[in-house]
Amino acid sequence: MYRQTNEAFARAYWHWFFLIQPSPMPERLIESSPGDYIRDVMGNRSAGMAPFDPRAVAEYVRCLSRAGAAHGLCEDYRASASIDLVHDLESLNSGLKIHHPLKVFWGLEGVIQKCFDPLREWQQVAHQVSGAALPCGHYIPEEAPHELLKECKTFFQ
Repeated sequence: MYRQTNEAFARAYWHWFFLIQPSPMPERLIESSPGDYIRDVMGNRSAGMAPFDPRAVAEYVRCLSRAGAAHGLCEDYRASASIDLVHDLESLNSGLKIHHPLKVFWGLEGVIQKCFDPLREWQQVAHQVSGAALPCGHYIPEEAPHELLKECKTFFQ
């Protein structure tokens, strides 16, 4: 997705580009107010904070407030914009693909639906891909739990 970024994706996924900045800038900003960071990122989607149980949000804040958590978060995203891109390109160039059946979901109201053809993207890296947009935004388990469970049960049976 980094290689195919357009304005709509960059605006919706601004945090990707924030989190990959060199340490310690993003860590320092996140650590100054972990709760605000979580609410700003999670609440900036189509459904806002409505899908999230306040107890879950409190747990996210508790975890992100722990020493080193912001750094770990940033390092994961830094890897996705560096060594992961190298490995992905090597796999694509060598023809390596996932051989197991792969079921993918994305939100009908989400940015992925607007910016990409998700099935086509996954077909580039896997042989047997199926999936669909579910009636939700970005946070599928919170916004469309029953639909997701039904799809997963069918897939895994």
